Parts: sequence; structure tokens; C-alpha cells
Amino acid sequence: MSHGIVWFRADLRLDDNPAWAAATSAHDEVTALFVVDPPLWDGAGEHRRDQLAAHLAALDAALRDGGGRLRVERGRPDAVVADVASDVDAELVHATTDITPYAVRRDRTVGEALDGRLVGHPGRYVHAPGTITTTSGDPYRVFTPFSRSWASTPWVPWPGEGEAGVASEPGDGLPEAGPPLMVGGEDAALDRLDEFLDRVDAYEEERDRPDLDTTSRLSADLKFGTLSPRMVAVRVGDGTESRRAFVRQLCWRDFYAQLMAHFPGTVDAPMRSEYEAMAWRDDPDGLEAWQEGRTGYPIVDAGMRQLAAEGWMHNRVRMITASFLVKDLLIDWREGERWFRRLLVDADLPQNVGNWQWVAGTGADAAPYFRVFNPVTQSKRFDPDGHYIRRWVPELRGLDGAAIHEPWTAGPLELAAAGITLGEDYPEPLVDHAEARERTLEAYRAARGD
Repeated sequence: MSHGIVWFRADLRLDDNPAWAAATSAHDEVTALFVVDPPLWDGAGEHRRDQLAAHLAALDAALRDGGGRLRVERGRPDAVVADVASDVDAELVHATTDITPYAVRRDRTVGEALDGRLVGHPGRYVHAPGTITTTSGDPYRVFTPFSRSWASTPWVPWPGEGEAGVASEPGDGLPEAGPPLMVGGEDAALDRLDEFLDRVDAYEEERDRPDLDTTSRLSADLKFGTLSPRMVAVRVGDGTESRRAFVRQLCWRDFYAQLMAHFPGTVDAPMRSEYEAMAWRDDPDGLEAWQEGRTGYPIVDAGMRQLAAEGWMHNRVRMITASFLVKDLLIDWREGERWFRRLLVDADLPQNVGNWQWVAGTGADAAPYFRVFNPVTQSKRFDPDGHYIRRWVPELRGLDGAAIHEPWTAGPLELAAAGITLGEDYPEPLVDHAEARERTLEAYRAARGD
């Protein structure tokens, strides 16, 4: 009797999962395995751990419906996977391919421990990294031509669903955690997709409005793999501009993945080498104020407090808060990237690094270094009535829709009526934006040798 293992990682679903389909087609019995990898578990914030635990519990429940269980073990993957393979006498171990530097090293080590019996499958991206290249075979460094090729390239078929039996033991047991941000499992993820499809045609118009909170919130499901990116693309379709705009976000996801696959050093280094000489400021107090939502800029503080409270932040606010750290405080983008990576439920390394390098102007296809988001202008435009700020910065609730974006401009009577003393109830701005912008532009010009 043939026995195989599916080593689940960021593909916590059974439907439209090439690794699961291949294993259940090729083997009479399949062990479903998840390894709690201590560096990844310990490096995640509590919200992401809670969400992962909820997804694992839901996957275990789905496997029980088919007569199996999810086997959960904790330890170094090379040792754990090899031990389980020996325990069940597995012919092959199937897994969805990952491209982060840590994952590549991990899988190489596991493959060696298994004497080459680790088989990688696609499934994390619409097009696997490395399959969309220029005519010369090089990776794209600019999104627009990549997106044209991405949209016109036929999909490489994934294997269909298998029908083999499932023979898994519980192992060490599911990790304990608190309430998750969202209900776990692929059924709940499909419900979230269905709910988004009811309002997707307003996406293009409303996606930048944190006060309306009308984005899909599917990023975490794509990160954990409770939804297949191809299935999402098919279900959304391209019938309206809003639908096309959303599918472009899936393309951006693939774009950043292929960049990291080809340039793994960008996790820790700017892709544009001229910015290696950037004179970033060593400002631990400013960094801490940014992390804790005490910058004195309400839209920035609202976003950072939402991140701490939920492990999630609206995409427009992510750009505003990132720009403030890099362009107003002149603090190294890597500090922000690491903070987001730890706290975000949907933290996905290629996306996180790619977006931070975009904001910092240091990436392959990045915003120009002289693009500096004005936090007040952004706040007035995208949270016009201050509803998002009032939710996350409740001490400012008494201010009207104009003053709430820049409370330091409010008069003494207005502040007193709202019960606010700047510097006590709410902080004074850390920096003057106009002055900080000039300081930052000078630092970028110096690094470039302009």
C-alpha cells in the first residue's frame, strides 16, 4: 500500500490545492502534516498565531469529515518531517513550493533529510515565480510590462482532485491560541469571498477609504492559503473596471513574489544599490512613538493603533504610515518592514518587503524618492469626516471633521470644548511635515550623489 505525506504550510485548504490533489491521486493513504516551526511561530505576533491556530483547527475538522486528522508536530522541520516520513513509511512528501529565503533554505534541508523525496507543487500564486519573464528570460523589474505578460500567459494546469483515503494521527495537538481576527478555515474564507463579490463593483471607487472599510480583507486568506489565488481570480472575473482593479492586486502579489525569488537579498537590502548609502536617522524614541500610535498625526496614529489591536490595517493607511516612518521621520524602511511583518495577520514576506521598498523608493518598480505622502492631505481626502480616526483615536472624537485631521491647528476654545490638551491628552506632532520633507529629500539626493 502506497503512503504519502502532504506537508501543509501556507496552503491550508483541500480544494484547488495541487499538493493535496497530487498526493491523494498518487497514494492509497495520505498523512496530512503541519509542523509548528519555532522561529516562524515565535516570530509572529499574537494575532497571526491566533489566526493560524483557527485555520489549523478548521483544516483538522475538514479532514475529520473525510475520516482523517491533521497531524501537528512542533520542532525543526528537517527533523520532524523526516521522523514522520519514517514513522508512516512514506514514499513521498508533497508540499506547496515557497520562495522566501528562509523557506528555500528550509526545504533544501528537509529535502536532504528525506533523500530527495520532497516534491514541490505550485499553488501559492496564479503564475508560479519564474514562469513570467522577459523575452530574454530575465525577471521583470517594472510592473506594467509584467502585468501585460501575466494577463496574456495561459495558466499551467494544476492536478485535479484525488480520491485516496486519509490516514492521519493528531500528533502533538493543535496549538492553543486566543480568538482569531476572522473565522478559520476554507469554508469561512469562501464565505468572505462571496460577501466581497456582493460589493466588488464598488472596489475601484471605495478601496482607498478606510472609513468605509470596503476592501476585500482576503489578503490573510491568500497569505494562509485558505483560498486559492486562481479560484479568486476566476470568481472575481474581469467584467467591470472594479473587478479588473482587484485582479491587478493578485498580479502585484505575483510580481513581488517573482522579484523575491530572483533577488532574495532584497529582504535586507535595497534593490536600488544607490540607496545603500542612505543616512537613516537613529531615532529610537521616534520609532517607538510610531509603533505605539503617538506621532501626533491622527491618521498615522489610527493606523498604528488598529495594527496593534487587530493585526490588520487598511491598505491606504499602510502606505500613509509607512511613508511617515520613512519620509517624515527618516527612519530605515527595514525597521517598519520588520514591525509590520511581526504584527500583521496577513504578513507575507514578498508583499511586505515589496510594498515597503515601493514606499521608500528603493525597490525595482518603486515610487520616486521625491514622492512624500502628506499625512494631513491624505487624511482629509480618504477619511473626510474623520470616522476612521474617531474609531481608533477616541480622545479626538470631540473635534469636528476639519480639526480632527490636524488638531494642532484648532483654537484653544475648540480644543477645550473637545476636552483636549495637546501634549497631555494627545501628543504634539513629532515633526513639522514640510520641514521633514525637505530634510528627507536632501538625504535622498545625497545618497544618489545628485
